[in-house]
Formats: sequence, C-alpha cells, structure tokens
Amino acid sequence: MKEYLLGNVAIARGILEAGTRVVSGYPGTPSSEIVEALAPFASKYGIHVEWSVNEKVALEVAIGASWTGARAVSVMKHVGLNVAADPFMTLAYTGVRGGLVVCVADDPFCHSSQNEQDSRRYAQFAGIPCLDPADPQEARDMIIYAFELSEKLELPVLLRPTTRVSHASSDVEVGQIEEGRTNYEFTKDPARWVMLPAHARPRHTALLEKQDAIMTSLVDVPWNRLVLRSDIGVIASGISGLYAEEAIKQLGADISILRIGTFPPPDGLCSAFLEHVTKVMVIEELEPVLEEYVERLARKHNQDLEILGKRTGHIPRVGELDTFQVRNAIAGMIAIPSLEVISVKEAEEILPPRPPSLCPGCSHRATYYAMKKVFGKAAVFPSDIGCYTLAVRMGTIDTCLCMGASITLASGIRFAGEERDICCSIGDSTFLHTGLPGLLNAAYNNARITVTVLDNSTTAMTGHQPHPGTGFTVTGARTKSVSVETVAKALGADFVVTVDPYDLNATVETFKRAKAYQGLSVVITKQTCSIIARKAGVRLRPFTVNENCTGCRKCVEFGCPAIEFDKDNARINALCTGCGVCAQICSNNAIEVVE
Repeated sequence: MKEYLLGNVAIARGILEAGTRVVSGYPGTPSSEIVEALAPFASKYGIHVEWSVNEKVALEVAIGASWTGARAVSVMKHVGLNVAADPFMTLAYTGVRGGLVVCVADDPFCHSSQNEQDSRRYAQFAGIPCLDPADPQEARDMIIYAFELSEKLELPVLLRPTTRVSHASSDVEVGQIEEGRTNYEFTKDPARWVMLPAHARPRHTALLEKQDAIMTSLVDVPWNRLVLRSDIGVIASGISGLYAEEAIKQLGADISILRIGTFPPPDGLCSAFLEHVTKVMVIEELEPVLEEYVERLARKHNQDLEILGKRTGHIPRVGELDTFQVRNAIAGMIAIPSLEVISVKEAEEILPPRPPSLCPGCSHRATYYAMKKVFGKAAVFPSDIGCYTLAVRMGTIDTCLCMGASITLASGIRFAGEERDICCSIGDSTFLHTGLPGLLNAAYNNARITVTVLDNSTTAMTGHQPHPGTGFTVTGARTKSVSVETVAKALGADFVVTVDPYDLNATVETFKRAKAYQGLSVVITKQTCSIIARKAGVRLRPFTVNENCTGCRKCVEFGCPAIEFDKDNARINALCTGCGVCAQICSNNAIEVVE
C-alpha cells in the first residue's frame, strides 16, 4: 500500500511498523515532525512518546528502554547530537539490547541552524553504523532495517536524513504496523552497563572487534547500488545519489555510478567500482567522509585513479547540493559545457528586502524595546537560540552560540573584566533545556548580570511544541507545569521578577530595578505567543492611527510588521493583533483601539 508522506512522517511510519516501544526527542528543525507524527498514535499502539527537556536526556531515556529489551528511538537535529554526545559515545561501548536508533536530521545550508555539521562524523567517531537515506521511501525502509541491524550487532544505529529528505513528500510503500510488547524487564549486568574503567577497556576492545561484523552486515542491503558503464565514474551518497543519477540522465552520458546509502560503505562494491574506473567524482553533502574512504581504498585497488571531489574543489564543502550543481560538476569532468547560472540580480533589485522579523504582536519585541530603553546601546546583550533571535536588528542581540549559552557567555564576559551593563536573553524552552546549569553557575559564582527569560509558553521557533513549563506533554496529556520563577529562585537568584511585556511601563521599571541590582538579577517577561493565543481564540481589538499622528516614525521604528508608513503618516494594517504596545510608545496619543 502506498501513502503520500512527508519524509519525517515516513520515518515515523517506519518507527511504528518496527514495533518501537519508546520514542524520545527534542524539537529542532528539520527533525520535529517525526515525534509530532507519532504522538497521536501513542495510546493506540501502547508506546511512550515524549518531548524530553533536552537531547542528552532524550537519548538516555531511549538507552534505558533499550537496555530493558524494548525497541527505542531518540530523535534530534544535528546540533542536538552535540548535547547528547556524552552518552552517545559511551553507548557504543555498552551496546544495546532492544534495537536503538538515533535519528539525527542534518541541515546542509543552515536553513534553520547555527552550523551545518555532518553527523556521519559522529558515527565514524563512535564506531557505529550510519544509514544515509536519499528520499522518504528509503528513510522509512532504512529505519525499520536499522532496528534489526541494531539488535543483530547489539549496537546503536544512526539514521541521518537531511533537510531535503525530511521535508520532501512522495509516495511511500508502507506495511503493517506492529504492536510491540509492553512488558520488558531490565537484566542486571554490571560488567556491561556500569562503565567503570575496568569495564570500559574490554568493552572498547569488543566494539573494535565488531567493525568487521558491521561491514559484513551492510554488504547486501539494497541502498548500495552499482551500475558499471564506462571507465569514468561517479560515486555518491544519500540524496546526492539522486542528483547524480538525474544529472547523468540529463547529460546522456555513459558514466558508471555507485550509490552509497550506508557508512561504512561496502568494501566489495567499492573495490569493484574503483578497479573498473580511471577517473571518479565523489559527490556528497558537507564533509568528505565518502571521499576520504575512496582515497584510502584506491591506494589498495587503483593507485593511479584520478579522484575528484571536495578536496579538488569540484564539489563544494559547504551548503546543499542540487541537480544543477551536480550536473555542471559531472559535465566539467567529461568536458561538456556547463549550464549558465541563471541570474536573479534583476529580481533582487525589484523585490524589497525581507530580513528576519518577529511576528506582529510578539511579546519579545516589547521586551527588547524596554531592555534597550533601560540598558542603552552601549550595554552587552548575549542571546540564545530561539525565535527571539530574529530580533537581531533591534540591537539587543550581540551573541548567539548554542542552546543555553547566553547566560554562561554573559558570565564569562563579566568575569573577563567587562564593566558595562550586561543583559542576556533566553527563551523559556531553552532555559529549561540547558539554561538551568548556566543560571546556577552564575548564582554560585556571583555573576553581576541580568538574565531575561522571554517566556511565551511554548517552543515557538520549531513549531509550538510543549515543554515542562506548559503543563502538557506531546500527547496532549496534562502534567506538572514548572514555574520559571520558582526554578530561578531555587537555583540561587535573589532578584527574580515576572512582568507582562505588553505593559511597557511596568517592564521598563522592572528592568531599571534589575539594572541597579548589584548581583544576579532575573527578569521573566511572560506573555503567551501571539500565534498560540490566536489559535486559542483570543481576539484583542486592533489599533488604528488617528489624526494626531505627526509622522515622527517612532512607532514604525518599533519594527512591528503591522505598522507601516504611508506618505506622511503611520498606518496600522490588518496584521495587528491588538497587543497595544505601539500605543504606549506613541507620545502624541495618535494610536488608539478600534471601537
């Protein structure tokens, strides 16, 4: 049976079909839809599905389930694997009982990420298998196989979809959904599960001894395909293989091709390919993982082989690939004229710029406005990962490194001797993700900084997923709601004040008090995300500009998309959500609520 599925939904379908018992993850584009697609089926199929507080926690939950004998999967984006790297690396030593898949979605071109690291390197580093799907069908098929391979080798398996696979849609052949067992029992085995040095050393040896078994297991899988033609060849992995096949077809070229879907690649197929060709182009996104493997193998099987790829500059090492790029690279290899790049310069000159912007009525805009009004342009403003980072043009975001880093960076800047005021910002979900240790550290080490928690009661940037502060789980079940204010006080902050950012005067006064406080101060600006509020049926009356407008542009400079400038006066358009902050900014009483 075929269904038209998004790549991430196809992965979710494969997880269900594999009889998985525990699913954990942390939201992050391009991986978020996997857990979201599984949540509605949790009770029906007796599986546990959760948004964990961060990726390290998510992986450890999955590991616990696997060690109890159940199949489990942990889902995250590529930078999330950095957070989970501590358990991930040692997990390769301990191994697993029930099949365990770590599904890590990479993001070439940084569509929604702060870097474009290649997760295949992590699989290499840990010494575990990695499956690299090219389309939604392969993604669904691979994750089912990944559970089987995991149990066969007693090792975790990494599945690495990329943005174009996760967010592509196609017809996918699906099977029956298996209802997994619900009763498992943890088997005590300290020599395996307790990673003392005396236990870890032999487990490292055992992992190394499994490398041949990994290679053997990947020999006959259908995602490694060889087509021998001329002595000119292309070897490509993942979605790059689709681009290469399409490019070769467009060129009508007599080129051999080897498509790779597994890491480590299959020695037999690769050796046969390299012995057949005299020139090869290696095509893959991001790091030259496959290219390095080809270079090593060529020294054994074909020392005279000419290898083209990232190291020779024929394939870019940054960003996404596409059929156009791959077609031109292959054309250059066989001396066929390249297609000219279509210029969009004329369109760029006509179209107005569209820089990132916070939504109309977003409470973060009001928070930053008040923050800048109090602290001034000269202050230092470390920030964090979230939709509030879109306010970079407001002049209140000086750093953005990784989840939870705003507080720790602010502390480091202060301890380095910076005398200017420091006010950092972090979202509620990010605060609960990795901001807690940073705040505890700031309190413990007496950092004289102001921490602003922008609490909009959701994980907004990745699609409004719940978190421990919302009172709901991913399945919609009610649960405990963690108070950011209570947690901040418990972590040692003495000055903790919660304020509604829509009340601009109160917010300004709160920031003044925080700035004057000689120690660690925490300001929590709490207001529900405007999109969530509208979905919940909240409808505030919009505002309009009256005849008092003098054209001072003060409201326009606030940056809300609902405010425009028409000839000599401001105008509020249909995007207005009725937050009323612009009316508080206007000094001429020119903005009023629509009666």
